[in-house]
Amino acid sequence: MSQNIYDNPTFFAGYATLPRSVEGLDGAPEWPALRAMLPDLNDLRVVDLGCGYGWFCRYAQQHGAREILGIDVSEKMLASLALHYMSHIEPLFTTVFDALKPGGMLIFSCEHPIYTAPLQQQWIVDDQQQRSWPINHYQQEGDRISNWFADGVKKQHRKLASWINALIGAGFEIVHLDEWGPDDEQVKQNPGLEEERDRPMMFLLSARKPI
Repeated sequence: MSQNIYDNPTFFAGYATLPRSVEGLDGAPEWPALRAMLPDLNDLRVVDLGCGYGWFCRYAQQHGAREILGIDVSEKMLASLALHYMSHIEPLFTTVFDALKPGGMLIFSCEHPIYTAPLQQQWIVDDQQQRSWPINHYQQEGDRISNWFADGVKKQHRKLASWINALIGAGFEIVHLDEWGPDDEQVKQNPGLEEERDRPMMFLLSARKPI
């Protein structure tokens, strides 16, 4: 069972201030890359798992989806970047695979294993003020505890191979993998994204049920 951190009042109050919460999809810098992975949504049936405030549900409706269902464990919000909170990902992938029609797609974003690997997720700065990101404990999958908006936020670290093999094991074909990072224009508009060029914070992946 995943930790329902979004219903923690302290965490939710902080998360609600993020650009992706306030501005919707346009506030998520990875959105253009994720949008490029989407098929034509016209007349499709769409399920949004961990759908934040429902921003993508609105997008799907505006782009002609026939049916849209948003699902989330939280009572406060319908959360993007949600799968790394789940203790067991294989049953979810199997359930999604079984529910999809042949040719149906699963597209998701998740914190990158390089980001989740260290026990303390923070930059190391040397004497020359050069920053580096530790990737110790990469091979040791399991719980990672961080203090982000609230103390004791529990996430799951999995190797990239584990994510991909779980999808393959469920029967999916991998279509595209993007270890996302900001482009020059995004950094110009938001200099705080500069550090995301030094290590991938998230990955975006699309997979298909074979026809």
